[in-house]
Amino acid sequence: MSAPSEFHDGVVLVTIDDPDQGRAIAQTLVEQQLAACVNLYPIRSIYRWQGKICNEAEWQLVIKTDLRHFAALEAQIRAIHPYDVPEIIALPIIEGAQPYLQWLRAQVQPCPATYSADSAAAESSS
Repeated sequence: MSAPSEFHDGVVLVTIDDPDQGRAIAQTLVEQQLAACVNLYPIRSIYRWQGKICNEAEWQLVIKTDLRHFAALEAQIRAIHPYDVPEIIALPIIEGAQPYLQWLRAQVQPCPATYSADSAAAESSS
């Protein structure tokens, strides 16, 4: 049975060109309890960068998290992501299986040590 999400539950999408770096980001986010789970999928991205059309093999990270911690999650991704402008896009989970959403919420409880002063301030204002 599904239940409406509290809209704090979400999925964050991130792309990266190296699967090992993707796994490293995923591992870090789960270890720091910024993400409950991260899936990695091989994808092809077509985009414009610096006036040129690019057609590249990449990896999509699908990060399940509590969006109230988005600022800390984004800061951690930016700290270890090699791109100048990484894709970091948050989408709310509108509905989901209640046992899964409860599990997700229990997993995402980052330690205060994972926060920078800026991300902690941003979260306290939300």
